[in-house]
Amino acid sequence: MSGKVTLRLESPIGPLDVTLSAHAVHRVDFGGLAPEGPVPKPMEPLFRRVEAQLREYFSGLRRTFDLPLEPLPEGTDFQRNVWAALSEIPYGEVISYADLASWTGRPKAVRAAGAACGANRIPILIPCHRVVAKAGLGGYGGGLKTKRALLRLERGLPQA
Repeated sequence: MSGKVTLRLESPIGPLDVTLSAHAVHRVDFGGLAPEGPVPKPMEPLFRRVEAQLREYFSGLRRTFDLPLEPLPEGTDFQRNVWAALSEIPYGEVISYADLASWTGRPKAVRAAGAACGANRIPILIPCHRVVAKAGLGGYGGGLKTKRALLRLERGLPQA
């Protein structure tokens, strides 16, 4: 079997749909719309690694991921720079969209940095939830409740 498959993983923030091939994670979506079912043999080793690392993350035992991610070729150079910068934000810390834009060398591109976060198709593994607005949480593809839960998890706070 070749190609990609989308499989559901249960998590404390709700079901996650993980799309992967035998070699790389392609995307993570919130909502659990993927059917439950057996993992195709070629994808099983990577799926088990993804499952284990996410379980460790949600248990507070993992702060970084070492999973192969499909490169994000569809973005602009700026978006790819933003996605790379997101992985540099330390676990449990947050930065502003303005800080993120500055990190990429484009301090006036604050809205574009926010749009690049919104276009990130591998959330949690590429931690766009660690970027917040100066006057609040900002947005998040998984919803603000999910963003809040991820930030509380990383700060060792009880879930509200």
